[in-house]
Amino acid sequence: MSFVFALGHRHDLPADRLLALVGGKAANLAVMAGELELPVPAGFVITTDACKAYLANGWPEGLDDEIHAAIGALEAGAGRRFGDARNPLLLSIRSGAPVSMPGMMDTILNVGLNDETERGLAASSGDAEFARDCHRRLVEMFTKTVGVAAVPSDPWRQLREGAEAVFRSWNGERARAYRSRERIPEDLGTAVTVQAMVFGNLGADSASGVLFTRNPATGEPGFYGDVLFSSQGEDVVAGGHQTEPLGALDQRLPAVAGELRQHATVLERHFADLCDIEFTIERGKLWLLQVRVGKRSPRAALRIAVDLAEEADFPLSRAEAVKRVAALLEHPPMISAGTSRDAVAIAAGLGASPGMATGEIATSSEAAVAAADAGREAILVRSETSPDDVRGMARAVGVLTSRGGLASHAAVVARGWGIPAVVGAEGLRVDDGWIDVGGQVLKAGELITIDGGTGEIFAGAVANTSTVAPETTTLLGWARELGIELSASGGERARSARTLEPASADDLIRTLLIKGAASLDELAAGNLVDGGLVELHDGSYRLTAEGKSKGEVLLASDRQSWGAGRTAAALDGFHALDQRMKEAVTAWQLREEGEARAINDHSDAAYDARVLDRIATLHEDVANWMSSLHDAPPRLDRYLERLARALALAQGGDHRFVASPKVDSYHGVWFELHEELIQLAGRTREEEAAAGRA
Repeated sequence: MSFVFALGHRHDLPADRLLALVGGKAANLAVMAGELELPVPAGFVITTDACKAYLANGWPEGLDDEIHAAIGALEAGAGRRFGDARNPLLLSIRSGAPVSMPGMMDTILNVGLNDETERGLAASSGDAEFARDCHRRLVEMFTKTVGVAAVPSDPWRQLREGAEAVFRSWNGERARAYRSRERIPEDLGTAVTVQAMVFGNLGADSASGVLFTRNPATGEPGFYGDVLFSSQGEDVVAGGHQTEPLGALDQRLPAVAGELRQHATVLERHFADLCDIEFTIERGKLWLLQVRVGKRSPRAALRIAVDLAEEADFPLSRAEAVKRVAALLEHPPMISAGTSRDAVAIAAGLGASPGMATGEIATSSEAAVAAADAGREAILVRSETSPDDVRGMARAVGVLTSRGGLASHAAVVARGWGIPAVVGAEGLRVDDGWIDVGGQVLKAGELITIDGGTGEIFAGAVANTSTVAPETTTLLGWARELGIELSASGGERARSARTLEPASADDLIRTLLIKGAASLDELAAGNLVDGGLVELHDGSYRLTAEGKSKGEVLLASDRQSWGAGRTAAALDGFHALDQRMKEAVTAWQLREEGEARAINDHSDAAYDARVLDRIATLHEDVANWMSSLHDAPPRLDRYLERLARALALAQGGDHRFVASPKVDSYHGVWFELHEELIQLAGRTREEEAAAGRA
């Protein structure tokens, strides 16, 4: 087994298996460097297999030899040698998990520096201060990350200990907390991406930055981001420095700015989505360090889906746009329509993640967690957040920082979690137990309100009005026109916990054949993974070709056992019930207002009760229909149990259980039942839709 591959290595693997092996960072770097021929520093990746082997049994045998060979190839291409006292090659060591976990694991830059190589770097660069700055950064990052008092002078030892630290960070507290919040499987491991260093801190014509191809907070078109001159990348994302808007590049380095925008356009079209791009400029030369599909607020997700689908020649169809945001359309995000006229902001920063939030001031993650445990809402207020704050952010209703830009840790994580956030509030001073906002001192525990759309900060609770994001109507209209069911399989749907889980390995396979994807927690599918029947894809588990073949055999057996005539009759009998279900769900989502339809904001309890009564009546008819099915697979009875549970919870006041994809909702269970009936009848949903039955 090989543990190390050059970034340009051509793997004979499906995309999902490649992602699981080398991680998202290395996979995307390979796309940029190879397929798209963009400027990427040379490097190699130590795979997730090496990480899992290390965490189980220590440093894998033979890994040192593979790393030495990979470094030799880097040296040959760069014309510099690792550890050379005259012209040293320096390295960056960065984590790269199969699922994006921004800032949750460790990074070490400038690996390879010691007193001798610092002098060599000073001579080769012609800048002794730059060399001292790089050495200082290595000492700070290495001692903190590896947990040692001093950096070893041997560059090879630095490299190995740095890689070990990245492996160990997979099981660090902040990474575990993030995975818990995002329901990311624990057994993926992280790859280690090693690249030749490029330097954004090498003078006035050098910089580091982050570019988003759309505004990740609002979805507004246009390039958006932060840049910091004479800096390295960690300065930008850590939030400890005040960055400049991306437009500053046009003033200082216009040719580089133009090149960056060209590359960003290529990447957005390649990924057909909002892209988050990290870059470094070294003495006027542009390098791309990372690209990933960017995290965005729920509001931005809807606008971006509409804008991209309507953009001429953009490779995203309306159907794909609807499916991308199907989970959000079940319960559309609300946007602020204005605060009370009496409300006066006491300070303002950058609106990094939209939404209004009111809560008590918590100046530490521990305080935010304690407030949440006591049933109180808290705003986490920090000078800047770091990955160590992830537990507090996960429990807070909002985040406020005095430093950082839209690419800072606080902004990226808050957007990904849909938490309102204001960053870079220069009039804010944060201390232990109190804050000073625009000259007004407030103690921990006092209430504040933040508006993550406008960036405003208010003392106390502030009333505001909100409305449904306008793109919701457009997307729901597309869904109706295209006949798209909005009960999402996979994604958020797959993350929902179950109380009625499949009982056998065969039923797990049947479930995946119906749903398409599910989480490891949901399916407990480890034995299927080991048997080659299930594989990881985008953070969820799906059937392999072998698994699908096994599923088809099981399906054929069920079909034969029940009888072809009975399966077809059952599906045909379900059609009238399904039409009533579609009408009920449409009524739940949209209200008739004259000849037009408007979003149901659920402010009319009597109207919602009438819709629930329709679903309850339908449920009785479904129960009677199912009791009439002779010799049907016993597994179908489980659908009726799940439908009854969802209806009871919805009638009890938890309206998520009508149609939300985030729980085992009535509409979601119904969709699965319909899909299984279609498969048992030997038909496809596309055929049913073409015939007007789906």
